[in-house]
Amino acid sequence: MQNFDIIKKSIPNKTFRVASVIGKFDLQSEIIEERFTGELNLSNTWNIGIIVGKSGTGKTTIAKELFNDFYINDYKYKAKSILDDMPKKCSLDDITKSFNAVGFSSPPSWLKSYNVLSNGEKMRVDLARALLENKELFVFDEFTSVVDRNIAKIGSLAVQKTIRKKNKKFIAVTCHYDIIDWLMPDWIFDTDTMTFQNIEKQKKNKPKVKFEIYQTKDKSIWKVFAKYHYLSHNHNNAAIVYVCFVNNVLAGFISILHTPHPKVKNLKRVHRLVILPDFQGIGIGVRLLEEVGKKYLKEKYRFTITTSAPSLIFYFKKNVKWKLKNFGRKQAHGGLNKVGNFDSSERITTSWEYNV
Repeated sequence: MQNFDIIKKSIPNKTFRVASVIGKFDLQSEIIEERFTGELNLSNTWNIGIIVGKSGTGKTTIAKELFNDFYINDYKYKAKSILDDMPKKCSLDDITKSFNAVGFSSPPSWLKSYNVLSNGEKMRVDLARALLENKELFVFDEFTSVVDRNIAKIGSLAVQKTIRKKNKKFIAVTCHYDIIDWLMPDWIFDTDTMTFQNIEKQKKNKPKVKFEIYQTKDKSIWKVFAKYHYLSHNHNNAAIVYVCFVNNVLAGFISILHTPHPKVKNLKRVHRLVILPDFQGIGIGVRLLEEVGKKYLKEKYRFTITTSAPSLIFYFKKNVKWKLKNFGRKQAHGGLNKVGNFDSSERITTSWEYNV
């Protein structure tokens, strides 16, 4: 049990302006005093906690008093690529695994500097860095305060998934009650009422995500997703395009090409698959991929994908529905995968076939 009794005093200089306000509003003293008292009855087995309440109710004061050594919102980022801002002791493999773990899975974004990332991406990079520093506990102040509320919910779902998987401890300090169901905490401290609620042993129901897929003839929608694709901004106009919406917001893109083959006449392959950064980390990509795959299997087609994306390969390796067909350097399909002067023959790829 962690008890706290915090007194904050503010004593302004006795200037003309201060004296004028005291006189005008008949204040009894220029000394402003606030007191925050309560207790956190924490077990040793929790993973997610929330300190929540309205502005000015003492959230940050309490969090810093109890967990000041574990704050992760004051990192310094100076490099031109966030890859070089990660801890020096970590290998590139460690860094990319950590990025993927928190849903920051777009390699083109890894080359950017921190200051040009979206607020949602910054939140995930901070968490990835904390994971790489291998701390047992992370405290994130103003959690989701600067992101769209729908994105805040999706981000919270991704964060809790990673924290629990790695068996770490994470405390969100926030004024937003709307993320509680999505973060699925083990305990809540509400500074509006100064009350502690332990819900560690209660069943946690994953919030429902509204997920919809549409086929579209508007090929120009690729422009929304192009810069997030890890290989190429190009798109074959012959591909059939599908998009997905999460909670009524555009989130993902997949396009499918028919593969010419001298013997196999019913072969379809994934041409492009992209999930927007704010929706990464909660399984939207594989859900979109497999829902479209089921459609083609029902139509008696074979459904394949060639990829070198680490997050996808990791998923395929542990899922019996996906069979490895090829590993190594493979020739591109008629130049369709070309990126500048390079094609898939110059990189290690894996090819998989979907079977339900």
